[in-house]
Amino acid sequence: MTRILPTSAPRAILFDLDGTLADTAPDLAAAVNFLRTERGLEPTPYAVLRPTASAGARGMIGAAFGLQPADEGFEELRVQWFERYQGAMAVESTLFDGVVELLDGISAAGMAWGVVTNKPARFTDPLMPQIGLAHAGCIVSGDTTGFSKPHPAPLIEGARRLDVAPEHCWYVGDDLRDIEAGRAAGMVTVACAWGYCGELEPVHWGADYLLDSPLDLLHALRELTPAQTRADTPA
Repeated sequence: MTRILPTSAPRAILFDLDGTLADTAPDLAAAVNFLRTERGLEPTPYAVLRPTASAGARGMIGAAFGLQPADEGFEELRVQWFERYQGAMAVESTLFDGVVELLDGISAAGMAWGVVTNKPARFTDPLMPQIGLAHAGCIVSGDTTGFSKPHPAPLIEGARRLDVAPEHCWYVGDDLRDIEAGRAAGMVTVACAWGYCGELEPVHWGADYLLDSPLDLLHALRELTPAQTRADTPA
């Protein structure tokens, strides 16, 4: 854990989705490998695809086909990948170990929580209930505000929906864009090393916290929560 800057617990915590709360890489990888097999190509090894999951189409198609957004053929693959993924979003996707306990502890302590993701709403809205996150206090998708991270607008919208000032929120994510967006929104930032980007490079990016597991975040919150409130939170 990095230095602890806050002296009191937040009123709300906002989370990235892919690679932070949910391990969605298996279904994202399956969709892009379906496109490869359709073309008579061997599947790209999962170990190659998994670390790119937080980068969405740019990461997955880049790893599977060697194409970048400006390259010819990228947009066609992106559309086809979206279509394939939309039909099989929650086959193997699941919450990371410790996330249920973390969210239960946050709620029991009287804090609000929600999700702010760059994932388009056409995926986020049906996926959330399928993986056990229907009770989120808010869901802000990549196309909710007209901006996506690292722009702070989605995080500010999430705080607005929870009726909490941004400066009383923490933002948790596994990508540089998450930390940049959190800082720009005036939030305490948490880099989660259990996410996908930590598999490619050591994560930190100047975040206020660097944590190895969801339960580490719960422990950090308990250190800042009054003892009477802590007594009511799950072990």
